[in-house]
Amino acid sequence: LEFFAKLPPTVIGMEACGASQYWARELSKLGHKVKLMAPQLVKPYVSRNKNDWRDAEGLCEAMSRPSMRFVPVKSAEQQAALMLTGIRDGLIARRTQLTNTIRGHAAEFGLIAPKGLDKIEPLLAQIAQDEMLPALARELFVVLGREYARLEGELEAIEAKILAWHRADPLGRRLAQIPSVGPIVATALVMKAPNPHAFRSGRHFAAWLGLTPKDHSTAGKTRLGKITRAGDEDLRRLLVIGATAVIQQARRGRGHHSRWLLA
Repeated sequence: LEFFAKLPPTVIGMEACGASQYWARELSKLGHKVKLMAPQLVKPYVSRNKNDWRDAEGLCEAMSRPSMRFVPVKSAEQQAALMLTGIRDGLIARRTQLTNTIRGHAAEFGLIAPKGLDKIEPLLAQIAQDEMLPALARELFVVLGREYARLEGELEAIEAKILAWHRADPLGRRLAQIPSVGPIVATALVMKAPNPHAFRSGRHFAAWLGLTPKDHSTAGKTRLGKITRAGDEDLRRLLVIGATAVIQQARRGRGHHSRWLLA
């Protein structure tokens, strides 16, 4: 920071890696213009025999390209909001792991519950009332039950914070008018998607998300491969889940959908 404070305002290119958002904010305060680039977009400009010098040279070349897409620099408030979706995903993963643990241990004592999160609490209640179970097993199931209740409470609190942030954000509210986009998807789109003007069409945005087939076309022959799965995995997953929900509603004849979707 001391070095950059003495430097006249200039353009600084960095890979969008860990802590890059923090450094972009700090350098911007000093009057510099910071350009963040996804590492996979910088890699083609790095010569072989990688070292720090060639990395810097590749970054300078990449940020000078007119077609280069840059990662938006987030404010500290936006970074905090982005933590909400990340922590929610982590809590859901831990809850899934915990419910699988409860079901697995219960199955060893012949106690089987139907699928679904709403069946876990009845299963724990059944275990607590089963006098045939060893006392030690019942005590350990109580520990698992307390952990499950704690995770459920933390998830509810996080989702309430996401909903409050979404209601206060005008862009998120406009996005939520799109079928299949709710508060969670809208918040993730606002936080993770770059400037929409960077894409010429919706197809280019889909390609950035990795929702288009990988192109191996050559010699005038079109060869399309599997879905590329490029871009942000969490954002793509949320959009696919939302779209699938809308398709299920259309199949059941619920709601008003476009002719294209019904066909």
